[in-house]
Amino acid sequence: MVTLSSARDLIASAHRALSDRAEEVNRLNVFPVPDGDTGTNMSLTMQTVEAEVAKLSTEATLPEVCHAVTHGSLMGARGNSGVILSQILKGLCEGLTDAESLSTDVIANAAERSRDVAYQAVRKPVEGTMLTVISDTALAARECAERGLSVESALEAIVEAAYRSVERTPELLPVLKDNGVVDAGGFGLAILIEGFASALTGGAVVMADSASTGLKALSVVPVDDWDDDEYLYCTEFLLYAESVDKETIASYVASAGGSDLVVGDRGEYKVHVHTNDPGSVLSVVTGMGEVAAVHINNMRRQTAERDEKIKTDRPESSMKPVGFVAVAAGDGIADIFRSLGVDVIVNGGQTMNPSTADLLGAIARSNAQQVVVLPNNKNILMAANAAASVADRPVFVVPTKSIPEGFAAMLASGPGEDPKEYLDEMTGAASTVRTAEVTIAVKDAVGSNGPISSGQVIGVVDDEEIPVVGDDVIDVATRVAGVIASDGAETLTVLAGQDLSDAQLEALLSALSQTYPDLEIESHRGGQPLYPVILSAE
Repeated sequence: MVTLSSARDLIASAHRALSDRAEEVNRLNVFPVPDGDTGTNMSLTMQTVEAEVAKLSTEATLPEVCHAVTHGSLMGARGNSGVILSQILKGLCEGLTDAESLSTDVIANAAERSRDVAYQAVRKPVEGTMLTVISDTALAARECAERGLSVESALEAIVEAAYRSVERTPELLPVLKDNGVVDAGGFGLAILIEGFASALTGGAVVMADSASTGLKALSVVPVDDWDDDEYLYCTEFLLYAESVDKETIASYVASAGGSDLVVGDRGEYKVHVHTNDPGSVLSVVTGMGEVAAVHINNMRRQTAERDEKIKTDRPESSMKPVGFVAVAAGDGIADIFRSLGVDVIVNGGQTMNPSTADLLGAIARSNAQQVVVLPNNKNILMAANAAASVADRPVFVVPTKSIPEGFAAMLASGPGEDPKEYLDEMTGAASTVRTAEVTIAVKDAVGSNGPISSGQVIGVVDDEEIPVVGDDVIDVATRVAGVIASDGAETLTVLAGQDLSDAQLEALLSALSQTYPDLEIESHRGGQPLYPVILSAE
C-alpha cells in the first residue's frame, strides 16, 4: 500500500510533471473567464501539498498522509482550478484512507470519490473542463476494475482515458473549439494523473509529449474574451468560522458574484468568487469569522497581460540580459519605478500581497534571461523567494522592505549584463534608507510610546515600531520625519498617497521645511492606497 516514502514520490512526480508544463497549460486558459494562470495555480497547489507531506514524521500513517494532502491542497489552492484540484485530491484521499492494499477496485473507488467531491464543490458544474476529465477518468477506472486488469495495465488505460477526455473538451465548450485549444485545467489534470501513474509503475512521464495521445497541434492566439459586463475581480481567501455553517457561507458568496466556490470543513474554508466589489465581500465574511491569505486579482488586466505575452513571446536570443520586477501600489510609484528601469510592476503591497504565481507571471513577462525582483515589503519576501526557486530562469531577490528601499536599490543597479555584479550594491543601498509610513490604526494596540486607539493616525518606522501617534496626518507625518532623519540624514522624500489632498500636501511640505530647515525635501505623488504619506530619509 502507499507509504510515506511512496506518497512523497507520487506527489513529487506529479508536481514535477505539471510544473515542467505549467507555461504551456497557462497559454490555453481562455474559458470560462480569465482567472489567473491555470498551470501555475495548479502547480502551486501541488507545491503546497508536497511541502505539507514533507513535514510528516517517518512513522506517519496513511490517514495522516491523507490529512496532510487534503489540508495542504486546501490551504495552498489558488484560482478556480486550484480549488477544484484540492477537492479532487480530497476525494482521492477519502477513497484511499481505509484501503489495505492497492488494487484496481481501490483505484476505481478513489477515482469515483474524487469525481463526486469535485462535482459537489461546484454549484454550477461546466462540462468540457477538468470536471469532465475526472469524470471520464473515474469511468475508465471502473471499467478496468470490472475487466479485472492488473494495476499497471489499469493505470496505463486510465492515463490514456484522461488525455482522450482532454481531447474532447473542445466539443463540449464551443469557446475552446473556436480558439483551437483544449481545456487548460483538464490538460493540467491529465498531466498530474500521468505523473501519479508513472511514480506507481516506475515509468516515465511521456504521454503529454506523445503523438499517440491524439491531441492535435494547438494554435494559441490572443483572444479578446473579456466581457465588460462580467465580474472584474477574482477574490480568494481562507475563512476560519467555526460558528457559521458552510451552507450559510456558500449562500452569501453565491449572491455576491459568480464562479463561486466554498470548500473545506470543520471551520476552515477556502473561498473563491468573482465579484465587482471584493471589499464588500470581505467586510461581510469578517463578520462571520477570521480571514487570511486574501488574494484579489483584476481579471481584465490578467487577460490583457496574458494576450500581450502571447503576442510578444520571443526566442531567448532576443531577450534582454537582465530584467527588473518590482511590487508596488499606486500609479505614481509605479511610474517612478519604471523611470528607474523596472520592466514589470506587480500590483501589491501591505494588505494586498501578491502570490508566488503573480510574481512568476511578472518574471515571465519581463522578457529577460535573468531577473531581479524587488518585493518592497517584508510580507512579500517569502513569496518572492519561492518564485525565484521555481522560475524558469535565474532570479535574484533584493530583500527590500519598503518602496523607498526599492527606489534606492534601483538607483544602485548597474548597467552590466550580470546582476550578480551589483546585487550587493543594491542591497547595501536599500539598507541605508529609513522609512516612515503614516496610516490609520485599524484596531486598539500598544505602540512604543503607549496605547493606540482604533482610528488614530500612527507613524510606523521601518515597519517595526510606532513611535508617533496623533489625530492629524500632517502633525504625525511631521513628527515621524524627525525620527527617521535623526541620524544625520540630508534628504527627506515625501510620497503622497491617494487620500492626501493637494492642500494637505502643501501644508505638510510647509511644516517639514519649517521644522527641518537643514533637510533637502523632495515630494512626489505616489498615489498609494491606505498610507496618506510615506517618508524616507537618506
